[in-house]
Amino acid sequence: MTNLYSLITAALAQRPTQTVLVSERCELTGRALDEQVARYAATLHTLGLASGERLAVQVEKSLENVVLYLACLRLGAVYLPLNTAYQSSEVDYFLQDAQPRLLVCTSARCEELAVLGRQRGVTAVLTLDADGTGTLAQRVSEHGTGHAPSVERAAADLAVICYTSGTTGRSKGAMITHGNLISNAQALIRLWGFTQSDVLLHALPLYHIHGLFVALHCALLSGAKVLLQPRFDAAAVLQALPAATVFMGVPTYYTRLLAEPALQASLTRNVRLFVSGSAPLLAETFTAFERRTGQRILERYGMTETGMISSNPLHAERRAGSVGPPLPGVEVSVLDEQGAALPQGSVGVVAVRGPNVCRGYWQMPDKTAADFRSDGYFITGDLGMVDGDGYLHLVGRAKDLIISGGLNVYPKEIEAVLDALELVQESAVFALPHPDLGESVAAALVLQPAAAGRDHAAISAEILATLRPHLAGFKLPRRLFFVTELPRNAMGKVQKALLRERYAQGY
Repeated sequence: MTNLYSLITAALAQRPTQTVLVSERCELTGRALDEQVARYAATLHTLGLASGERLAVQVEKSLENVVLYLACLRLGAVYLPLNTAYQSSEVDYFLQDAQPRLLVCTSARCEELAVLGRQRGVTAVLTLDADGTGTLAQRVSEHGTGHAPSVERAAADLAVICYTSGTTGRSKGAMITHGNLISNAQALIRLWGFTQSDVLLHALPLYHIHGLFVALHCALLSGAKVLLQPRFDAAAVLQALPAATVFMGVPTYYTRLLAEPALQASLTRNVRLFVSGSAPLLAETFTAFERRTGQRILERYGMTETGMISSNPLHAERRAGSVGPPLPGVEVSVLDEQGAALPQGSVGVVAVRGPNVCRGYWQMPDKTAADFRSDGYFITGDLGMVDGDGYLHLVGRAKDLIISGGLNVYPKEIEAVLDALELVQESAVFALPHPDLGESVAAALVLQPAAAGRDHAAISAEILATLRPHLAGFKLPRRLFFVTELPRNAMGKVQKALLRERYAQGY
């Protein structure tokens, strides 16, 4: 059987009476977690969720959120995690595109999302709150006495659709299979040395592959214990670190930990592995963290479409500024503009091939054909080079993707919203270096003639207030710059590199 959850069940069976999952409110042993997953799966089944159908989920991080995800895997259904910051207009697109059978959300958003759900053919909209309450939890308590079996899945069968996006157009649903998830998790467990003795301090969100796949799968499949924190809070992480052996975070987490005077080697003495990913880790952060704690952060590289691609080694040299060699079984090639492989030391577009690469984009054959080559290579769009020792170095992005606090932000989406405003004639959204987030969203705006002479501070406040109901918080521009015209090349294309250079000291 290739169902990922069947492998997790086998791992839980090795620790039936040992605690494997701990939250603020409760903890579960291996047997109790497996039983709770079975109850949730049985309840979802009675609600009509069948193998291959989609379950959309936009809830706060909680122990029940983990159980819900595992129950979906067990049923052979397809999990669709949605960022909790997404606004209704954004959620509406995902419902329209993925056509899920069920939607699970928080009680606070149930009324508005129930309306969207009915419009998009969702059979039922259920609630699940971070405290474990809500209609779904209630149904499990009242009716979840069955034990739905793990449904057989082939390696190529879908397990998850994770929405990502290029720098143009609407979000794309990466079709991630059971085989993708299993191969990637097993490779990372071996590479990073996960065992039943490990304790993972989990502060990442569960709507992103870093927290949902990399952290959770490595722990559960190896029989390690998971200390589930509801969100990243530097003080709470420092308090919990002495009980942990592994911590995973985005670079922003490490900069915020470094800002805490309490961070010292005595708190990290039991941690054998600090992992960073989802955005480039600055060499200064790597060095400062080692100086304060004696720990060298392990940086790795991955994407929604591929899972993890490369990683600095556990025991050999971890190089600041490098994302390490490719994972076992994963091939990385650096290509020129014509798609031909370049020699070591040459900079080009990074392409990857292996069992980790997803099936393509949900209902987007043209975009799949553009990014997934017939020889199995996926074109990442990142620019990089491989050195003489096989370490991959990322030197930039071929497009204008912004990674802010580990989350992807796509300028075209924000520009479309800005350009629709009455005050705005045209806009250009770009990244600026940010001391905490790594990169932050900025926008250069050309205002309509009617706005001439108005106070720019008042206009900025008005624009941001208008944007908030339509964009997730992490997508909102943190700086607005007002210009008389946008810089363009001879072909009329906006030169965002000039904007980044002009406003590089924006923070």
